[in-house]
Parts: sequence; C-alpha cells; structure tokens
Amino acid sequence: MTLQENNYRILAINPGSTSTKIGIFDHEISIFEKTIRHEAKKINTFANIIDQYQFRKTAILETLDNEGINISKLSAVCGRGGLLRPIKGGTYAVNDLMLKDLQSGYSGQHASNLGGIIAYEIATGLNIPAFIVDPVVVDELAPIARISGFSLIERKSIFHALNQKAVARRVAKELGREYSELNLIVAHMGGGITVGVHQQGRVVDVNNGLHGDGPFSPERAGTVPAGDLIALCYSGEHYREEIMKRLVGQGGLVGYLGTNDAKEVEQRITAGDKKAELIYEAMSYQVAKEIGSCSTVLSGKVDAIVLTGGLAYGAGFVKRISDRVNWIADVIVHPGEDELQALAEGALRVLRGEEEVKVYPGNFSTAKI
Repeated sequence: MTLQENNYRILAINPGSTSTKIGIFDHEISIFEKTIRHEAKKINTFANIIDQYQFRKTAILETLDNEGINISKLSAVCGRGGLLRPIKGGTYAVNDLMLKDLQSGYSGQHASNLGGIIAYEIATGLNIPAFIVDPVVVDELAPIARISGFSLIERKSIFHALNQKAVARRVAKELGREYSELNLIVAHMGGGITVGVHQQGRVVDVNNGLHGDGPFSPERAGTVPAGDLIALCYSGEHYREEIMKRLVGQGGLVGYLGTNDAKEVEQRITAGDKKAELIYEAMSYQVAKEIGSCSTVLSGKVDAIVLTGGLAYGAGFVKRISDRVNWIADVIVHPGEDELQALAEGALRVLRGEEEVKVYPGNFSTAKI
C-alpha cells in the first residue's frame, strides 16, 4: 500500500488491566483520545488475559464508530508492546512469531500483551501495517551492566522504555541534535522509577523498575539491603507473596506513608508532617543519587538530564532533585507520560522513512557469563 505524506492517520492502542486507551492521530496531532473502561465483572469472566482480545477489539471498534471515525482512512495501527523476548529499541512490525509470543505470554502475562494482537487484527482487515513501539523488554544493556556481583543472577533491562525513548527523542529535537548523537540521563518517575543511561541512542544501563533495584518510588521498594531481606524471607513469619507485595505495590511511599499519591504527601508536608517530609526527601535523594551514578557510566560527558513521568509535575520534588544534580548537566523537565502520543510517533517515523522498521525478534543476543 502506497501512503501519501498528507494522509498519515494512526490508531494507537494501549490496553491496561481494566481499561483500554485509544487515540487517533493525524501525523503527531491528536484528534481523538478516549479511555474505554471495562467492568471488572466482565473482565473476570475471562480465564486468561489473552482471551480478552476479541472483547476489547469490539469495544474499540464500537467506540470509534460511535464517534463517527472512519477507520478506512487509517494508515497504520500501533499497539502497546507486551512482555516479549528482549529486543532492541524501535518500531517493530507485528509478525507471526510476535503474535505467538504475545499469545503464550513468553515473558509473562500482562494486559499490554493485547496491544500488538488487537493492532494486528484491526490492521489486517484494512490491509495496513500493524506496529508496536519500545516495549518494556527493550534491552540495550552493555555487557558490563549485566553483571550483578552474584553469579547466579544477571541484571535485567525492564524499564519505562516507551516514555523514556519518546522523551529522549523530543529533547534531542529541542536541542537541534539527533538522538543518536546525544548522551542523556532520563529519569522516568511514576508509580515505578527508572533511570536510564541513553548513550548515542542506546540505553546502555538502567535499573530494573519492576521489582529489581534503583530508587524507591510511590509503590516500589527499589534496592533494599540484601542480607536483611533474605533474613526476613526465611524468618518463617511471611509468605513469598506477602514479601513480593511489600516490594512491589506496597513498597516505597505506600509502605512508609500508606499512600501512593504524591499530591497527598505534599499536602501533608505543608501541614507540618515531618515523617512525610523525610520520606519524600529520601525518595528525591535516591533519584538524584541514581542520576549521579549514571553520570559515571558516561564518564561525566552528559548533554542533559531529563525528568519525566507523573512525579515530574511536582515542582518541589523536581527542585529537590535538580538542586543535587544540575552541576552534572542542564536539567530538562517533560512531565507526564503520553504513551498514545509515543506510539503514534513511533509509527510515524517508520511511515515517513525516518526509521527502518524492525523485524521481531531481530538479531538480539546478550553476553552470557
């Protein structure tokens, strides 16, 4: 299919646990966005996440039809990438192997696995391409960054790749440079926090934001003292599932303050809550420390430090971090996490010929120790 420059219209799809976010973009411009809420009762009738794809696809098509949007004018459909094999960053065409891995849950079951499947189902009926962009399994780690210090465990790359990469590219444009020319440190700060070293277009080091290491966040514990954690696990007082919940979901601000709402914490600080002030300061301190650590990976040659994600809306939180790290490089703030926009931009780069579409799984390999 030959696409005309003036006709690039993209449907972006981002499935969540109980909702599906969709957007229609004419080039980079959003002309329609909506979050489709799914009743928990209906979602729970499906034995597996993957069984939801037809239900969610129907909901998407009905929503677009009700809004009077003609899907025959679409140039491409782009879905959120799921838990696939480790791959390099970029925009990938959905192919048979990808569909198989998404359906089987190659690296785990998650609602995002539905993104590529639904995109393919809709695109195939329209004879247009289906893509995914920068899933959380993007792995561009340098071999040295994989070494954990414990020979039975290798460090893994699991991070907010979609937003980190999208924001890094936007900053490059603002600076009048190519992403592939710059050395950036990008801190995504949301329910989880990941800080990535972007060296000339590749994320060569990043903390595992799922349940690995790095700063604690509103919901996650981050790095904790290993010996004490092991002792806790073998104390006989806690189940495995309980410990995991305390690390992911009930860690960080939730564990200390009983909330994951940064605005609420800031209000408590304003009202004189000294514990809230200490914990909030500690979270910003750990983010700054991680940024400082990342600067050593680049031998101090850092073009910019980028703060993004929901927590970047907090002026006080941003200032606490900036005051500690702005001696390294200028701090640029891009608050929020516009995943639909990032998906559309990834598809556009391929449609415009600015980036070559990647074939899953590519020639990915990691250095085994």
